Amino acid sequence: MPGLKGGGEPAAPFDLPRTATAVCDDSGVLTGWSEAAARLLGLRARDVLGRPVAELLAEGENGGALRTALNARHPVPEPTGVLRARHRDGRTLVLGVQATALTADGGRHWHLSAVDMARNPWWSTSHSVVERFLRNAPFGIGVLDPGLRYVWTNAALDAMSGADCARRLGRTMAEVLPDLDPGVLQGRLREVLRTGEPVGEFEYRGYVPADPHREHAFSTSCLRLDDTEGRVLGVCYTAVDITERWRTRQRVDLLMESGSRIGTTLDLQRTAEELTEVAVPRMADFAVVDLLEPVLRSEEPAGTPGPDSGGKLRRIAHLSVRPGNADIVTELGTAPYYPVDSPMSRAMHEGRTLRVPGPDSDFSWLGHDPQRSAVQLTYPVRSLLAVPLRARGKVLGLATFCRSDRRDPFEPDDLSMAEDFVSRAAVCLDNARRYTREHRTALALQRSLLPQILSVPPSVEIAHRYVPATAHEGVGGDWFDVIRLSGARVALVVGDVVGHGIHAVAAMGRLRTAVHSLADMDLPPDELLAHLDDLVLRVADEQSGEPEVEGAATAAVGARCLYVVHDPATRLCTVARAGHVPPALLSPEGTVTFPELPAGPPLGVGALPFEAVEFALPEGATLVLYTDGLLRAADTDLDEATARLRTALAGARTDLQDAADDVLAGMGIQARTDDVALLLARPHGLSEEQMATWELRADPAEVARARALAAEVLEQWGLQEMAFTTELIVSELVTNAIRYAGEPIRLRLIRQSVLTCEVTDGTSTSPRLRHARTTDEGGRGLFMIAQLARRWGTRYSAGGKIIWAEQVLPDSGPGL
Repeated sequence: MPGLKGGGEPAAPFDLPRTATAVCDDSGVLTGWSEAAARLLGLRARDVLGRPVAELLAEGENGGALRTALNARHPVPEPTGVLRARHRDGRTLVLGVQATALTADGGRHWHLSAVDMARNPWWSTSHSVVERFLRNAPFGIGVLDPGLRYVWTNAALDAMSGADCARRLGRTMAEVLPDLDPGVLQGRLREVLRTGEPVGEFEYRGYVPADPHREHAFSTSCLRLDDTEGRVLGVCYTAVDITERWRTRQRVDLLMESGSRIGTTLDLQRTAEELTEVAVPRMADFAVVDLLEPVLRSEEPAGTPGPDSGGKLRRIAHLSVRPGNADIVTELGTAPYYPVDSPMSRAMHEGRTLRVPGPDSDFSWLGHDPQRSAVQLTYPVRSLLAVPLRARGKVLGLATFCRSDRRDPFEPDDLSMAEDFVSRAAVCLDNARRYTREHRTALALQRSLLPQILSVPPSVEIAHRYVPATAHEGVGGDWFDVIRLSGARVALVVGDVVGHGIHAVAAMGRLRTAVHSLADMDLPPDELLAHLDDLVLRVADEQSGEPEVEGAATAAVGARCLYVVHDPATRLCTVARAGHVPPALLSPEGTVTFPELPAGPPLGVGALPFEAVEFALPEGATLVLYTDGLLRAADTDLDEATARLRTALAGARTDLQDAADDVLAGMGIQARTDDVALLLARPHGLSEEQMATWELRADPAEVARARALAAEVLEQWGLQEMAFTTELIVSELVTNAIRYAGEPIRLRLIRQSVLTCEVTDGTSTSPRLRHARTTDEGGRGLFMIAQLARRWGTRYSAGGKIIWAEQVLPDSGPGL
């Protein structure tokens, strides 16, 4: 029937809210009840007439407050409020109620009007409120029809763009705002119309009539407008001008990028090129870097250059957005011509940044150079910044940034930003200049001082830092090493040599080489330090009286060293030190301790023995090895520096690389008179799946059993292709142990980055590789092992010795 919806309920014309009405007297007793009220609460008139209104309220609702409002001597003309009422089926409804006084001869009555707030919230019944809200909203709002033509805008959007609603109505954004990159936003609006999926915080940029000479950035959200029948009426978008925020973000990003991209090398030209690469195109259309000639010669620059300093400059780097740097006049390596009245010459002479803000500024100085004048006609410069490159109070050169007529001119905020990241670049350039003079020596020091590649096994995580001294003497002799040992073990070494300079570096190189050689012999830490001590004494005796080499020998005397061996199979650490500061131990829970170790004398000084200490290292714990320069850098006494180190380690991040940075930062590493070497190691134990161990009897029949056991484990590990070679190695090692040694005999296979086969026996007699004669029946076992294995060797234990052999795993490279 006409006028009815699907459920037989009368339609509400013009989307008017359905209002239930009732009448009550001054005492709150109901005297009238409408059909709408019956539908709202499910109660007929006969169910409620003559009953107090309060009985219809939900449990806990304040009915007394309602009666007080109705019976007041001077009542509010139309009291309103929100009440909870009880539906016949037990539901609780939240009603918006308005009471209107009715005066008659029989006394005063009240007309009660109520709407279901869940179905008719207040804003759906107050279009004027909604309209005022939208029109006066502080952000721009635009409504477009399905053809993307404007049908309504609010005042904020009109003011933001400079195009009022009357100009927009019936027109598209491309017609009204052609310089605002309308295709980007219109593309998003079409997508929203098609899918119905809203878009939030979409950013776009362009020019608007309100400010046609400055690029603006806007943040926009879009949603589709549908009616109650699901018909698409159009699309609405909100816009906020985020130009200042966007520009600030761009400047901050540029500063952060400059910090990471400028100064990656100690090369003058490359550092200058990095400066231009950061600036173009994000900050400028082209950038140039000119350095003073003394700086290019690695000499100390004089004071502030005079007005004729242009001839002393040399172009070292430039970059433009134009192909082939077409708008740059001066060639690399040549002297730029800057007239005395040019901003560049003035900036150098005055030692401050000069900004040419816009096209209305004075560019008459360009007329002094015909070539530059011709380029200006083709590629006009709109704005310019001339920034002196200053480091340690001295001017090194000049950085110039230019924008063409297609970009906004430089603003005051751009000037401060340019000064910030140019000052960083100047420091990098000055560092490069200072180190260029001794470039070859620095390279030799670097090669001698630290290992170029650390051979780190998978059983340990490593982070290391080396911070050279900033004192006049230069780099010292601190070093660190990570050395792979047999049986998946790893040696961690730190040490430092007395003094600074080339002699300290030479001594450190000798000690590092000696430590590597002794580590290959699988010596325990205390024995290794004893041999190292003998070496220092012998070299000092041999080179005494030779002035050319005595310095290196003298520097080695008194050197300190800390040597740690970690066995991932047992999770035990064995540590010995020669006068070195003890390591720190950071537990997985964040507790920092300093293990008590016998001090031991510095190398080449005393006759006291070196002692080793063994302790278990919990899984996830971190060993922190460092030289005493880390404690001296804190500029406090030893106890305070140790406490500061404890705090820095306890608060360090979990990642070792981050933790190393945190430690250096926490210790206040700045100007130093000594080098700082820091080595963080987080060893991990081997899992049961990586090891297999068997006890064998001293019976020749055990050889076949050992081969079978090894082959079975290799099949479980997916290394069947290594079975033949491994069985040969196992057979020879076990045979030698049974024939020439004695019980206890143990066979162990370890799978890590290499496959290690170990055979332990109860004697300390070392096997010797020899070439057997053709008539000999034996003597070829170790020779075969040497041919089959990548490397092999012997190490000694308290109860005997261990003979081991390593093989490279398939697809694992050389096993390093």
